[in-house]
Order: sequence, then structure tokens, then C-alpha cells
Amino acid sequence: MTAIIDDTYAEAFRSVYTEFLITARDRKWLDNAINAVTGNASSTILCDCEAGLDRYVGPGSNDTQFETPDGRPGAIVQLHVPRFWKDRVKKLEKSALVRISQNVLTCPTARCFGLGDSEEYFHMGRKVAYFGNRFQKRVERFGRKMWWVPILGGEFLIDRRLGYQNGLMGGNLWFFGKDEDSALDAAEAAAEAVKPIPGVVMTFPGGIAASGSKAGSDYSFSIASTYEKFCPLLRDQVETGLPEGVESVMEIIMNGKDMKSIIDATQSAINASKDTNGLKMISAGNYNGKLGKSFIYLHPDKQPVS
Repeated sequence: MTAIIDDTYAEAFRSVYTEFLITARDRKWLDNAINAVTGNASSTILCDCEAGLDRYVGPGSNDTQFETPDGRPGAIVQLHVPRFWKDRVKKLEKSALVRISQNVLTCPTARCFGLGDSEEYFHMGRKVAYFGNRFQKRVERFGRKMWWVPILGGEFLIDRRLGYQNGLMGGNLWFFGKDEDSALDAAEAAAEAVKPIPGVVMTFPGGIAASGSKAGSDYSFSIASTYEKFCPLLRDQVETGLPEGVESVMEIIMNGKDMKSIIDATQSAINASKDTNGLKMISAGNYNGKLGKSFIYLHPDKQPVS
């Protein structure tokens, strides 16, 4: 039985993001670099940024049309911070610097390339290259201007510039299941459907959040807290927002480079998960426009023509 698709929207909000390409000798070391550089970056509630894998590219991937500069297996990674942060650009630059220098530079055989022709950029290569302690140098490799850093493993190469631009954060879907297994099965199917969509990342473990939150808290030191009206085990203590028979809610959150990417990902996720056994309803979180002004409607016919 097909789940009910709630007549609602996910409320996305603007971000500043950067994306870069990591390559490595093989998939093993590429995955090690990806896992490290996107670690502890699920939510800007407490993390310095939200980071995730966009897609694999180059040899051995499903996107062999994308030719990596050095002809090796590659992956595109995105880092996002909310645009409403006053020091957003500095925070994004620091997040990129820390993660590239500590997690890509250190990964055996890894290299780092900037993507796109953004008008605004960080001098990321030079800053990472200071690790070379005056032995670093500017070079031309793979037809690109790069920084070369001597390391114990051999060499590390990074593009001179890392561009940044406006993106979107907070696209989301909620999966209401009759039990934990059905909610998670639906969310897993949705997350798998999002992975191939270019320009979109999911930052939570496995792409799924089991602890969907609301803005604000009864504690002054916390900016977010559990969404009690959707917690099944609080049904008898609060005014519940759960439909009858729902005992678990799982969520996927999608950040991306533009509105169209997140709309495409949302519809792919819905189509892949709506027939999951035991799934009661697919919905989404929003704050009536108080958080962001980019609405991703679950019913595609409701989506305004851009």
C-alpha cells in the first residue's frame, strides 16, 4: 500500500558552500579521505559546518563522463554553513582549511582540486601549503596551477584557489512508520535514491537522522531540541502530531547547490520510498517560513514555476 504523501513543504534556507574534488590511488584511500573530511559535520547546531559526499566521479564510478585532472578515482565533497551566520565566509574558510589540511593532506595518495569558476574564492592552496615549512612551491601539474607540498609519503598537491558561492540547506523528508523498521527501511530507500543526484549531499549518518529537531529549547544554552510532538514515546505526555498507528519517524536532510537539485532529489526520494511496507506517511519539517524562504513541495504540482 502506498503511503500518504502529506500536502506540505520542506523549508530550505540559504547557505554559503564550497565544493572540491578529492582523488586518490584507489577507492579504498578515496573513501578514507571522504569519511575523514566529512566527519562530525551532520548539523550546524553544534558542528562547524555540514559536510557530505556529492558523488563519485572518474574511473570506477557511475559518472565516468567527469574526467578527473589526474585520471584517478575521485569524489566531490560539499561543505555548507548557513548564510544567516554573520561571519559565514570566515567560518566556511576555516572549516575547509581545517578539514583539508587535517583530513585530505594526511590521507595517503590523496590530492585536492577546486571546482567551478566562482567569482569569490579562498587562497586555500597557499594556506594548506604552509605545512611545507618553506619547502612548498607553486607548480603547474595536470594543466593547472597548484601548490606542491613535500610530505613523508612523497608529495601532496592542491589547487591554489577554492571557490565558494550561495547554496541551500535544510531540504528534508520525514518517514512515518508503523514501527522503527518500516520507518528506517523507507528512509534508507530514499537516501539511496538521493545519492546519484548531482549537486546534493546528505550529512547525517547514512544520510538519515533519527533525532529530528525543532528550533529552540527550554534550556537557554541550547539552540535546538527534540521535536516532542513527533516523539512516539511522548504521545501520552504532549499534544501529539503523530497520525494513529505511527511508532517511529526517520528523516533525511538534503543540502545542495541550488533549488532544482533539491527538488529533483526530493521527488526521487519520495518515489523510491512511498511503497515501503509499513510506511504510513511521508511528510516534511517546516517553520511556516520563519527559517527560510525556499519551499520544496512534496506534491510537485504545488511547486511554483521558477
